[in-house]
Amino acid sequence: MITTPLTADLVRGALELEETPRGLVAHRLPARARAQNTDPRLAMADTQPAGVRLRFRTTAAVIELETLPTKIEYPGAPPRPDGVYDLLVDGKLTAQATAPGGVRFTGLPGHLKDVEIWLPHNEITELVALRTDAPVSPAAPLDRVWLHHGSSISQGSNAVSPSTTWAALTAVSAGVELVNLGFSGNAMLDPFTARALRDTPADLVSVKIGINIVNADLMRLRAFGPAVHGFLDTIREGHPSAPLLVVSPLYCPIHERTPGPGDFDHDALASGVVRFRATGVPAPDKLTLEVIREELARIVSQREDPALHYLDGLSLYGPADYAEFPLPDELHPDGASHRLIASRFTELAFGGPFA
Repeated sequence: MITTPLTADLVRGALELEETPRGLVAHRLPARARAQNTDPRLAMADTQPAGVRLRFRTTAAVIELETLPTKIEYPGAPPRPDGVYDLLVDGKLTAQATAPGGVRFTGLPGHLKDVEIWLPHNEITELVALRTDAPVSPAAPLDRVWLHHGSSISQGSNAVSPSTTWAALTAVSAGVELVNLGFSGNAMLDPFTARALRDTPADLVSVKIGINIVNADLMRLRAFGPAVHGFLDTIREGHPSAPLLVVSPLYCPIHERTPGPGDFDHDALASGVVRFRATGVPAPDKLTLEVIREELARIVSQREDPALHYLDGLSLYGPADYAEFPLPDELHPDGASHRLIASRFTELAFGGPFA
């Protein structure tokens, strides 16, 4: 077996690679942004490599990836399943593995092929070593880079594997390089995230805004509009003419008309079921998903920017979809819904402003 150094030209979707005593940690925020963050949940999400994958060319029939995973468990909640590693050969999902079972893929076709190993989207992962039975070389980059920012749904919560999150499915279908800055619980219009988006090279940019701001009860209507304008202004400093798509929240009954904060449903948790609920009291200045959709549509229409577009999240997942594919925990879509959202985003975004 040949051991190939894990270098930046083999890793896609990360903004920085940090050397550790054992190997590499892929970061989805740059060091400057991490230094300004005080939220441990965002620090955790930054090192959960959603959308990050190894990509290379090889004739190898055997591929081994040594990693050091860190699992997160919550008191009273059921144990989380092991993170999944997806192997794609020439764009097709070919095999899956987990770190406890050993990330080892065998019996691969012997021709020269493009190989991708998508890392777990919900598990902190340290890359230690890549071993193959034939040499590897970096794969050619794809024609366009799609830079996306959003919440845990964009990171991939409740998706069954890293290449089957809605963002990953969309990117593979559209043939674009994905840089996924979806952060669980932390799509908060943070200025340091806006600067990370500004400074990351991209051809297409999308931002999905709303659900975290509501379920954290982060701000009131007076602050929300100027914060969105400032966020978009910062992105435009680095991407002055790129297609920029603002996506409003998906349908989520608990927060449609009820503000945050959100919380666990503790009665359900006592029975071993993870479910969320809204605990806020409606008031004229408080944000709900209905209010945020209306405000985002107004902001996009107000800005004189021909490359700025609005996509209503209800067109990706709406009330009729909830009736057919309910949110298992009342907050995050399941695997089937991720596929539905990907199909619709591909049609509406890549068949529209991203065409």
